[in-house]
Order: sequence, then C-alpha cells, then structure tokens
Amino acid sequence: MGTTRRTFLNYSCASIALAAPGISLAAESAPLKIRTNPPYRRIATEEAWISEAVRKGFYNFLNGGALDEPGFKAMGAFIYGRGEDSPIVSALSDIGANRIAAMDELGIHMQVLSLTAPGVQVFDAPTATALAIDSNDQLVESVRKYPDRLAGLAAVPPQDPAAAAKEIDRAINTLGLNGVIISSHTKGEYLDKEKYWEIFEAAEAADAAIYLHPRTPSPDMLQPYVSRGLEMAILGFGAEVALHVVALITNGVFDRFPGLKLVIGHAGEGLPYWLYRIDYMQKNVREASRGRLKLKMLPSDYFKKNIFVTSSGVAWEPAILFAQQNLGVSQVMYAMDYPYQVKAKEVAISDHFDMTDADKKAFFQSNAERVFNLKST
Repeated sequence: MGTTRRTFLNYSCASIALAAPGISLAAESAPLKIRTNPPYRRIATEEAWISEAVRKGFYNFLNGGALDEPGFKAMGAFIYGRGEDSPIVSALSDIGANRIAAMDELGIHMQVLSLTAPGVQVFDAPTATALAIDSNDQLVESVRKYPDRLAGLAAVPPQDPAAAAKEIDRAINTLGLNGVIISSHTKGEYLDKEKYWEIFEAAEAADAAIYLHPRTPSPDMLQPYVSRGLEMAILGFGAEVALHVVALITNGVFDRFPGLKLVIGHAGEGLPYWLYRIDYMQKNVREASRGRLKLKMLPSDYFKKNIFVTSSGVAWEPAILFAQQNLGVSQVMYAMDYPYQVKAKEVAISDHFDMTDADKKAFFQSNAERVFNLKST
C-alpha cells in the first residue's frame, strides 16, 4: 500500500469527503484559517483504522466468501471496491508515522482510534472474538508508541456477550485502552436485549465509554434505504443509530446502569433535535396509555447525564451550538471522522464556532479527556 500522505489528503478532500457543501455555504466561503497555538488541544474522537486481519476478512466476504450481511456488502463495495491499494484503505491501515504527519497538517493534536465499522461484528462469534483480541493488541502497540498523539477504543464481539465483557476488562484494565467501540447492530440484533447487558455491566465497572458507531441498517430495515441509495451516511447510518439509542433508553438500560457512558457521533444522529417530541411521547403515550416501561427520567435527561455526542462529519455551527445549549457544554465533543471525511477547512470552521474559549476547550479537549480517561494537559 504505497499511497503517500499527500495523495491521500488530496484524494480524500476531493472524492471521499461526504459533507453536503450546500449546508454550510456561508462557512465554506468564509476566509477561515486553522488557529495556530489555540488555548486547547484538538482531540478528534471518531477516527477510524483497520487491522490487517479484519481487512482480509472484509475482502474475503466481498470476493465471494459466505456472509449474510447485505448491508455490509453495499457499504463494503463502496469503501473497499477501489482495491487494496486505494488511498482510503491505505489511510485506514496506517496508524503510524503517516497518520501522525497527516494529523500535523490538519492541526489535530490527538486521535481516538476505533476499528472501522462494522468491525468484528460481521464474523461468527469465535472469529470475532479472536479478531477483537488481535486488533486490540495491535492498536495498543501504536498507542504506546505515540502516547501523546493516539488513544484507542477496544473492539469487542457482541456475538458472545461473555467474551465481550471479558475483553472489555482486559482492554481497559490490562492494555490501558480508553473505551469501547461497537458498530451498532450485530447481525440485526440490538443491545437493548437483556442478553447483551453484561457488556454494559463490564463497561460501567471499567468506567469505559461505549462509542456506538453507525453502520448500514439492519436487514429488517435495509431494503427501503438500499433501493434508493440511502443506506450509508446520507441517511441510513443516522437513522439506524437513532433507533438503537432510543431503544436503549426506553428499555431502561441507563436506569439499570446509571454510570454507563454512551457516545454517538454526527451531532447526535439527529436525536438532539427530536428530544422534545421523544420526551412527550414516552411520558404521555408509551408510559401512560400503552403500558410501556416507566423510566426514572425523561429521555432527554439521559442525554444530559449518560450520552455524549461528537461533531464527526458535522462541521456545522447551528447543529453543534444547539447540542451544547440543549444537552450541556459538557456533553459535546469534537471529532473529524478520519479518513472518511477529511477537510482542513472543517477544522478551521470548528475553530471559529461562536463559543467562548472555555467552551471551545471543553468541546475540543477536556470533555474527551474526561469521557475517555485521557491524560489531562
């Protein structure tokens, strides 16, 4: 994989970046520059990588291997269909010097790395467990090599909740990783089912935040999206994670695990904008007239306590300020979404959000340090 850093950055900005340019025309046209020596470190919290073994497994599926994951086939063909030497695959595979140099060019002080979606969750349980362990061992080597520049989230196999819980304990308490990555549904099943809750028990015990990352919708909901070409980031990713998060809330996960920390990207996958109506319907329809589980708090209250949102892929001031104003400054963090959406201009836009420097430090740095147990500077 001989792609150079410069080739990747040019390719990514021109061909891979998925931002809708019409959304932020004023900011896109403004002569903004990345701040030099800002009073905060830019910690990017949703930054992808791939291990060699997982990459080979993905290619095996795409080249005729047995796989009952139609959503992955659609997503995988888009991301990996350019071949193993494509800039995007090279960038995912590199968690060494080239990535650090790209971060320097983009003004990013630290990346929190997570195994790219759908991670190990498309494999059978024994394979997923072995791949998670191998990936976490590989990841921690790079984190230890660049301790001031990289941190890492542990992959786990939800297919085997007991193995996932065991790997959370090992990854956090032995390897020293900084949280957990789960790519939403696993073979169409969601974590609101109680058989998965020992994963939450282990994460709460280890004080390990779980980043719930999008993937293409589950098989039961996929067809209306894929038939219209909407299964990925344009709509399907956000709709799928939004369903998952509301299911976790309404099935009482945060009442059962009050110390659990859940992180979602892309300005909250639309949920902050919907919370008034979600609150109303939970309290006045689901609980009052349909006999559903009565929660200890309103759904929006869990967002203000247990759920954190990042700006990955959404360098759009109105959305980020809305999240801060309605969830709290403490609940919103910066992310880039490297290497899928890499635009230096978006770093500059984020630098110039209408926030005090104290709120910007929370957004770019201190919230991430707290949520992911990073060394404070």
